[in-house]
Amino acid sequence: MKKNIFIYLGLLLMTMLSGCSKLKYDDVSFVGSAANPSELAAMFDITQDNTGLVTIYPGGEGLAYYEVYFGDGTSTPAKVMAGGNVQHTYEEGVYNVKIVGTSTSGKSAESTQQLTVSFKAPENVELTTSVDEASPFKINLSAKGDYETLFRVYWGEDPNQVAVPLLEGSTIDHMYASSGTYTITVVALSGGVASTTVTKEIIISVPVGLPLDFETVGQTYTFNNFDGGDVSILDNPNASGINTSSKVGKMVKNPGQTWGGSVIALTSPIDFSANKIMRMKVHSPRVGAKVLLKVENLSNGAINFEKEVLTTKANQWEELVFDYRTIDVTKSYSKVVLIFDNGTAGDGTSNFTFYFDELKQSNSIEEVALPLSFESAALAYDFTNFGGANASIVNNPDQSSINISNKVGKMVKGAPEVWAGSYITLANPINFSTKKFVKIKVHSPRAGAKLLLKVENLSDPGVFHQKELSISVANGWEELVYDFTDINTSASYQKVVLIFDLGTAGDGSANYTYYYDDITQSEKANELGVPMNFESSTLSYNFINFGGAGASVVTNPSITGINKSNKVGKMVKGAPEVWAGSLLELPSPIDFSEGKTFKVKVFSPRAGAKLLLKVENKDNNNIFYEKEVATTTSGAWEELTFDYSGINTSNSYHKLVMIFDLGTSGDGSANYTYYFDDIILTNP
Repeated sequence: MKKNIFIYLGLLLMTMLSGCSKLKYDDVSFVGSAANPSELAAMFDITQDNTGLVTIYPGGEGLAYYEVYFGDGTSTPAKVMAGGNVQHTYEEGVYNVKIVGTSTSGKSAESTQQLTVSFKAPENVELTTSVDEASPFKINLSAKGDYETLFRVYWGEDPNQVAVPLLEGSTIDHMYASSGTYTITVVALSGGVASTTVTKEIIISVPVGLPLDFETVGQTYTFNNFDGGDVSILDNPNASGINTSSKVGKMVKNPGQTWGGSVIALTSPIDFSANKIMRMKVHSPRVGAKVLLKVENLSNGAINFEKEVLTTKANQWEELVFDYRTIDVTKSYSKVVLIFDNGTAGDGTSNFTFYFDELKQSNSIEEVALPLSFESAALAYDFTNFGGANASIVNNPDQSSINISNKVGKMVKGAPEVWAGSYITLANPINFSTKKFVKIKVHSPRAGAKLLLKVENLSDPGVFHQKELSISVANGWEELVYDFTDINTSASYQKVVLIFDLGTAGDGSANYTYYYDDITQSEKANELGVPMNFESSTLSYNFINFGGAGASVVTNPSITGINKSNKVGKMVKGAPEVWAGSLLELPSPIDFSEGKTFKVKVFSPRAGAKLLLKVENKDNNNIFYEKEVATTTSGAWEELTFDYSGINTSNSYHKLVMIFDLGTSGDGSANYTYYFDDIILTNP
């Protein structure tokens, strides 16, 4: 706080030295809100004429006037109004100047400051500079010396700069606009004619490293283009979805070599000791464009590692994940190379214009994002609690009904605040462009409890959207659906905030202990789609059977093991077709941005039975993708995994098809009766 007072005094002194602005003291509107007197300080100025004339500028917060005790034996202090100053003539010597400040409410405080008056030229002047932790462009400066009264500082950036005053024992700072080499000049003044000037050269150099987001003001991002690649930094052309940042990289692939691209050298080698997953946001003109991300040794290009990933979206931002887990961590990598569509010559058109941003490392293929299921052993679900609440991840205390998952969130609401809650920060902003309904499963100790769900900007809590719903079920799982259709999609929301029973203080007991799980987004409030668990009492599961099979929704015949839900799908395979099965036609296409791995829980009468899981286009059944997996157990629930990483996501798929034991004709018996449940899409 005292640093701020010195800044204020410095600005006041600069104003007095550089102009003659008239000060007015007839505005008394501050009286009613005056703070307690605090952080007293004084700035000194001295004439360089051997007279010992010193001007004293007292300052402090919430103060109406000051009494200045000169410290030289003068018995009567000088009274100075806020914003004013007083002059006093001293003999050579060192004096303790006492300032007593009084607020409009009559409260007072005092501070003593040392004043040196000498007519000698200052000697042994030393400067101390340091880079501020908050910014590599910010320099902190202090100075000391013998026989000096004050210093005047020139930062070396603006030739027309008015000197900034500095007293020994205090620190001032300066924010440089850009990288470069600057000469700081400090003039030490005493009461004599002679002064002492000291200079110090500083280098403002901002390290270039990961994460690479192009947002650092004054930073120079030097890309070296090769063989047709051309990179520049510019304003984000499509600040939407998962990327609303201001600046991004742009790569135009011009005619040249098929491997045309660009490279940037980082200040230090990339640390791959722990974080071996690379992520980068990409905006491509088309689906299926190739993005090669390569790291190289600074001086030996033969030491490198690379991965290539295909884009899955056109004309919108997506995050690509590059698996570097097999990189040789004993080697050093300081260069980052980007090549789009390696193997294809570019033509410099919009079809070969790509944007990229936020190249960063992580330690997991997964990142904390919606949907939030709390099942990952690799992710850290770091909740930030406030007001007396405490959130954590625990085992599901009630694996039943619509939620039989293993892990859930738990919140205990304690005292003292009625707004006690918790929030989790996601890796990227939530994309509300199409999915404007947010769903969450809750388990409350009582009906009528409320849950406020809020999404908030990462850095500005004033940018948010929230809704509150009441819970109608006690001691059981219920899904709440929040209608966010009126959300401002031009804003960015990266925090998910939960507050139970806003307006009521909790007591930390079981009556204020809540569980929650499966925070997801949806295009509609209630619509048949993936994930699918057959528990809804309002949805119609209209199976279309073919070839002799019959599917329906029934009560779970074996509420055991990994599946304790109430309702499941059942398929009986009868004659005559070996391809007999059933399908569900969904109202919206399956969204593979949530993941490209299907998981289905299956209960089979025998091990080795096969399930073919197929997705089809609504209008053209020649557009499809399918995988077949065999069961490994009989008479028990198991989860089958279907790898859909090769699917062409530029197509749309509305139909979900299941065929058990393709190639074998069923007979409708128990030996050809299968159960299935919990069809989900996830990452590997």
